[in-house]
Amino acid sequence: MSITLLPNRPAPFFKRSLLTAMMTALVATISVTGCSSPESNDSEPADAKTENKTADNASNVANNDAVSVEKVTVDTVKGNVDLAMNPSPLVVYDMTLMQDLAALDVAIDGMPGSLKLENLQSKTQPEPKTVGTIFEPDLEALNAMQPQAILIGGRMAEKYDALSSIAPTLDMSIDTANIYESSKQRLHDLGALFGKSAQAAKLQGNIDGLIDETKTLTKDKGKGLMVMVNGNKLSAYGDQSRFGFIHTVLDIPMADDQIADSSHGQPISFEYLQKTNPDWLFVIDRSAAIGADGAGAKAVLDNPLVAQTNAWSKNQVVYLSPDSYLAFGGYYQWMQDLTTIKEAFANAK
Repeated sequence: MSITLLPNRPAPFFKRSLLTAMMTALVATISVTGCSSPESNDSEPADAKTENKTADNASNVANNDAVSVEKVTVDTVKGNVDLAMNPSPLVVYDMTLMQDLAALDVAIDGMPGSLKLENLQSKTQPEPKTVGTIFEPDLEALNAMQPQAILIGGRMAEKYDALSSIAPTLDMSIDTANIYESSKQRLHDLGALFGKSAQAAKLQGNIDGLIDETKTLTKDKGKGLMVMVNGNKLSAYGDQSRFGFIHTVLDIPMADDQIADSSHGQPISFEYLQKTNPDWLFVIDRSAAIGADGAGAKAVLDNPLVAQTNAWSKNQVVYLSPDSYLAFGGYYQWMQDLTTIKEAFANAK
């Protein structure tokens, strides 16, 4: 802030009156007291500085329609990015981030079309514009919208450079090897970026409370195996995968601790399931999640070899939500799948 009462072109010194000199001294005193000056310890002029807050201490504002000059520093895959709070218009290309923003009641102005999940936008916001697909952005639509920020995840990561030429782009992909801590950080950062830190902390508390409740039921209840069914193909996932929270967060021992680490899982057979003989089988039906035709996971697994496993014979096969495949690490994914797992273990004989 600068208060200036002096004329644009000061009169020569010898013509200044005593009153003018006194007014000048008073204005200088107000300027030094009320705001930063070039003579202070700050290296930047006061009118050129913008307060920069990290995601840990950004204050709340009402919603992302508010105009703010405050900035937060977000830790992204590409490094720290300083961004003004409440960027709008906002474009988001990642379903995990969409779930968190929906839970935070933050409006999204642009998102991909033809998405399969129902919990990807705030119920109070207008219908967002379509700006491409989950894999391919519509650059023409983006240029017309002129967003202040574009948030992306792993499926759009290779388009980072093209998107960055249009607007500040934040790659907020989840670390699949550490999904809990990574998703927790993402929810925290989104809360700070949109002035919703208190709400983000409340949402995280919901997740953590459900994790604790579920862990009390999973203890000493046997070993588990995470499997994806894609048509007639099967693949298994270990504790370092995007589905590894079954083991790393809920402490369910692995039925096979030698599963190869791969983003697409380790291909397996029905004979493998019979031999491994998990006590619990956790299943993702990929075909159903993406709306593909073909037999569902339950029909594929219903065969004599799988029937010989402890999991099948004890009715301990847990089918996770489509969110586990499409929006893993999102708020609603956590809440849905933790609830499903908790109820399954609560009903175990």
